[in-house]
Formats: sequence, structure tokens, C-alpha cells
Amino acid sequence: MIRYFQTLIVLIVGISSFGCSSTKKPVQASLTSETVAIIPKPQVLVRHNGVYQIPKQNTISFSGSAEIAGQWLSKLLQDASLQSTIQAKSKRANFKLVQDPALSGQLGEEGYSLDIDKHGVTIKAAEEVGLFYAIQSLTQLLPANLKSTTIDSKPLVLPQLHVEDFPKYSWRGNMIDLARSFFGMEYLKRHIDRMALYKLNRLHLHLTDDQGWRIELKSKPLLTEIAGKSAVKDGKSGFLSIEDYKELQDYAAERHVVIIPEIDLPGHIYAALVAYPELNCEDLSNLNPKMATPPELFDGYKVGWSKLCLKDPETYSFVAEVLREVSEMTVGPWVHIGGDEINDDLYEDFVVKADSMVRSYGKIPIGWEEVSKADVSQELIVQRWNGKTTPLKRSKVIESICTSFYFDHANVAGQEKTNNWCQKSGVSLEDVYNFNDKADQIIGVEAPVWTELVISDAMLDNRLWPRLMAVAEIGWSESHDDFKEFSKRLSLHKSRLEALKINFYPAPELNP
Repeated sequence: MIRYFQTLIVLIVGISSFGCSSTKKPVQASLTSETVAIIPKPQVLVRHNGVYQIPKQNTISFSGSAEIAGQWLSKLLQDASLQSTIQAKSKRANFKLVQDPALSGQLGEEGYSLDIDKHGVTIKAAEEVGLFYAIQSLTQLLPANLKSTTIDSKPLVLPQLHVEDFPKYSWRGNMIDLARSFFGMEYLKRHIDRMALYKLNRLHLHLTDDQGWRIELKSKPLLTEIAGKSAVKDGKSGFLSIEDYKELQDYAAERHVVIIPEIDLPGHIYAALVAYPELNCEDLSNLNPKMATPPELFDGYKVGWSKLCLKDPETYSFVAEVLREVSEMTVGPWVHIGGDEINDDLYEDFVVKADSMVRSYGKIPIGWEEVSKADVSQELIVQRWNGKTTPLKRSKVIESICTSFYFDHANVAGQEKTNNWCQKSGVSLEDVYNFNDKADQIIGVEAPVWTELVISDAMLDNRLWPRLMAVAEIGWSESHDDFKEFSKRLSLHKSRLEALKINFYPAPELNP
């Protein structure tokens, strides 16, 4: 059964100006008995005396568009070997799901209220996504392994409490580099489930690089027929078919996660140049130093040596066709154009053109921070990773600063098979949690994992968890200024990570 500890919880003072889902400003609320170990920390949580024992037979009532949430809740109860029926507006229900657009001013699009008393559970939200997130919080109040036969005969109880919750930022993300080493549908779906449990909502897929091309395009079949077969040394090759990409997006959307595809341009492009060598300059001056030349594939680690031939008009036809097809395949509103680690006199002109192309296809462009040197549109979102670029104009920013969010770096100094170029000591769980997110242009946070050295599911799990839980709290909770208190809640999630079969890094903060 879930354990609790003594603490105070939550002082809310306001909401950041960019990327915020609600303008609600809750008053101070205190918790005078036991702490509920929800991650990310709710904006308002008040623990009452007593518990609610869930009966074997349950009725789930829904109003508005809450029937889908009712199905998620029914599955949760089913996992606990409990029975449930779903009914519209049942007055006798012990689980009530209320979807009411009038709550948007109070809770925003993604927010919810959760009340548990002696009569049952009531969840309210303006949108279906808010109900979904409330159910994730409810899941965290139950034992980690609901399907375990050891708890079948024991009554399930929930703490009586009141929660009012909504995110600080609209962007709460993770990036996985599929280009260097490929991770397939099975892993990505499991990962999306794990993200959703902790209210993360953006999965950025780095699909192209020197070592491989991972998205099928009808207009350019050789990109996967040839470049889909390569990978970094000892890494996995492969690609997402058009059908895979659609299925993955649909799966993510059901869990309120948006997929963001990245086609890295105009550098990090050698895999495409192998598939279509005519895109090289005639003298191969676009490859410097020549780490490989077509038709040779590249499985090394070095970056910043390949680029498109930016003086060739055919380059822009290729880019336009690729970005058009990727945009048409993508359900979400964003397409990432890369733009990092490139030195070319025509670089800024290229970025402006790529920015315009993406917008002409009905998508919002995103680029790594170097793109902000160019005269980009107001719509383009900048993803900051090293903080060394002086932007030409003010833009919205996704914060991925490497000292806090590059999870290919070590969990602790000296960890094998990790990078350390950004921070020699690695990026510890505490480094992540203590990130200063005071800049007003930030729309959210995102933690990338580059996969030069991450070549198995277990290694990727190890780099992501539990650090990604700290990212979730930074992106959602109004404050993240008490690492000791976070660690106390985190320790109660160790069994949950085990139940999810995550090969997490055994951070000492996971131990009670």
C-alpha cells in the first residue's frame, strides 16, 4: 500500500507569461498530515482525514465529452480486478467525470480538479485532456502493480483529498535521436505510455543525421532504401514506414502526446547524400573533412562535417519536397528543421527559406538555437541547447540547455557509454531539478537523448529515468525549489518504475 510522509505543499504565486495553460492563481494551501506522492507536484493539494475504499462494483458517470476518459478509468479499475459500468450523468455513481468548458478560465485546457471523499471520486475539467491527466494522478495514488495477485484480496483505498491542478508550461517534452541508433515502434509506444503517466506531452523524434534516415517518404524512396540501412557503430538500423508513423501519431494522440518530427538541415545530412549523391557539390566541398564519401555509409561519431550544397538550386527543390511530405504526414502543428552546427555563408538564407517552406505547408517551424541568427519569422520557435547564440529577434523558446537536459550525458561522473562534452561531471538528477526557468520567453522544457553511445532499449531507459520525472515536474509544477521534498516523493515511485519494467538508473534519491 502507498506510504505517506509529513510535509507542507504548495504555494502558488502566478503563472509564466509564455506557454501557460491557465491564468488561475490559487491561494496558499497546506497539507497538515501525510504527503501524497504525485509527480509532477500538483499546484494545490489538500489532504483530508480518512480514506475511500473502492468497492468491487463501481459506476462511472460522465458528462460532456468525458466518455473517453471513462474508458481510461474503467481500464484502470479493471487492472485492479474491479468491475465498472459507464453511464451518462448517473447520480448514484461513485466515480464522476465532469467535462465542462466553463471551467477553462479556472483550470485551463489541460487542468483538472480531483476530489476524493467518503462517497467516492469526482473529477472535473474543461477538456478531455484534463480528465486524462486527473486519471494519471489517480493512478499514482494506487499501488504500483495493480495486476499483482498479491493485492487481489486486499481492499484498495484512496486518500481523501482535494487537488486543483494545471501545467505551468504547454511544452513538456523529450527528444529521442532515432537517426544514429534506431528505436522501433514497440519501444516508442511503451515510452509514450510512460510519458503520459507523468503528464509529458511532446515527443520530438530526431529522424535524420549523418548515420541514418528514419522516415519513409514516397517522393524520395532511396532515403530509407539506402540510408535507412546505416547506423552508428554497433547501433541499430531501420526506419518508420509511412504506416508506422501514422500509427505512432495516433497512439500518442490518444494519450495527449504530440509527435514532432525533425529533419536536420542543412547539416548533419550525410545519410541523405549517400542516397542522393547528386545533392553534393561537384567537388564534394560540402564534405569537410571527408569522413566518408558516397556510396560509403558513415558509422562514426563526428559531427559538423557534412552539409547540403547550398549554392545549388536543386538543393532547395529537394528540401521543399521533403518538408512538404513530412508536413503532410504530420498530425501535430510543428515540424523541426534542425539547423545546428553548420558553417556556411549561405546558412542564414537557407534557414529563412526553410522557415518559409514549413509555414507554407501549414506547420509551425522549430529550429535549434543557431537558427535565431537568421531573420526568421515570428512564428518560428527556437530550441536552446548551448546558450551561445545571440538571437536577431525575440522568439519563443523551448529550453533544452545541455547542462540541465542532455541525457546522453552521465547520470553521475564517470558513467560508461555517456557523453561529457557539455558538462564533465554529467547531468545529475539534481542538476535537472535545479534548472532556472525564469526567462519569460520559455514555452517549456525538453530533454534530448543523443544516441551515439545509446544503442539498446535498456541503455535508453537508463539515460531517461528517473531524470525525465524531474523534467515533468519542471514543466508542470509552479515551483521546483525543494529537491529534498521531490526526492521524498520520487522514492515512492521506485516500485512503479519497476512495475513498468523500466531499466532506470538506480539514483540514490529513489531509496527511501
